[in-house]
Amino acid sequence: MVIEQIYTGCLAQGAYYIESDGEAAVIDPLREVKPYLARAARSGANIRYVFETHFHADFVSGHVDLSRLTGAPVVYGPSAQPGFDALVATDGQVFPLGKVQIKLLHTPGHTMESASYLLIDEHGTPTALFSGDTLFIGDVGRPDLAQKAAGLTQEELAGILYDSLQNTILPLPDDVVVYPGHGAGSACGKNMSRETTDTLGHQKAVNYALRKGITRDEFIREVTAGLMPPPAYFPLNVQLNKQGYDSFDAVLDRALRPLDALAFEAASQDPDVLVLDTRRPDVFVAGFVPGAINIGLKGSFAPWAGALIPDLKQRILLITDIDTEEEAITRLARVGLDGVEGYLQGGFETWKTAGKAIDSIASITAGALAALPKPQHLLDVRKQNEFNSQHVLGAENMPLDTINDHFSELDSRQSYFVHCAGGYRSVIFISILQARGYRHLINVQGGFDVMKKMDTFALSPFVCPTSML
Repeated sequence: MVIEQIYTGCLAQGAYYIESDGEAAVIDPLREVKPYLARAARSGANIRYVFETHFHADFVSGHVDLSRLTGAPVVYGPSAQPGFDALVATDGQVFPLGKVQIKLLHTPGHTMESASYLLIDEHGTPTALFSGDTLFIGDVGRPDLAQKAAGLTQEELAGILYDSLQNTILPLPDDVVVYPGHGAGSACGKNMSRETTDTLGHQKAVNYALRKGITRDEFIREVTAGLMPPPAYFPLNVQLNKQGYDSFDAVLDRALRPLDALAFEAASQDPDVLVLDTRRPDVFVAGFVPGAINIGLKGSFAPWAGALIPDLKQRILLITDIDTEEEAITRLARVGLDGVEGYLQGGFETWKTAGKAIDSIASITAGALAALPKPQHLLDVRKQNEFNSQHVLGAENMPLDTINDHFSELDSRQSYFVHCAGGYRSVIFISILQARGYRHLINVQGGFDVMKKMDTFALSPFVCPTSML
């Protein structure tokens, strides 16, 4: 028997490959399915099932493509209503896989169709639990994402989740290994560990939501406390996962179109086209194509692209480091952004060599900022809970993920010194506003991580964020 966790850091997401005696199953595959096909081919195994724990909100699953290419059914838990042929299983239904079995456990609460999958080995012993977004390491799934679809309040869903945990998961043996759908960094929970597996017994001891004696009311109150608004793309991804989508190969074929500087410039003049530069923020600030926005590929690229580009049909032109255009296209497709129409061949150097106009972003070190006369307009674009935990006194908070709703509150004639934690988000923020005509935004290099280590910035007292309690 083989269990492999295929973890994708950008999405903090775990997909799973299980194999026994020449038969394989894949749980919660990502959009690009070739790695799963290749893995099965290496063992000479046939993929027999594609198990989905629920309709995912934070990424587009590869379930439809993988089923089409292998003939394996897509399996959902009870009450799921997919817009394509799938096997909607019953609670407790058992699926044979080689010498082992996989048992579907209906565990609603995060969503109403949520299912966990219990792996039973060849001796009949429960061995592993693939818990999706029902149970994480250190946390449980947030109960507010499926309110509209379920017609229930987040408190009602939290109560249903409590029942699922207490009645279905906690009675399992302590030595069952929990394989969750996400880890730290995912917006699907608030207190997830950086560990990506654990035993159920240890989780009973350390996970606040599983502690012995926790009442239903306590659970509801604690699980719903401190929830931040979900990214705007979440319901759009749910619909794609429910209804289906274009083949990833077709998306890649459309997007992998190299454009020289002249063709790229002509295409970028279309007002409906977004120029997305995926280079590192410290490189981007020194020079970029006018009007481009920056979301660095070497960060939480896909979640931020999904959160900040409100239309999944947005037409996009890419500027990337050499030989990373396919990676950028793939990661955009993971959150449903399939509208890439080409990329600048040769990267930004091609643009420079062609003598085209170049824009830049002003930057300042934290030390130089501290030496300027006071007061200064300091804009902190970290998340609200980060700001609330500690910030520079006098700073204003405008979280990056709210920029599309609140940027008009800024005075385009006023200078602002913009910072996040380390510089990734502040450059995204400034690039978006500079493309909209705000020309007086200065990036604070190193962000709050540097500023809080200096004696020259007065800080608010540290307050432990709700999500850490």
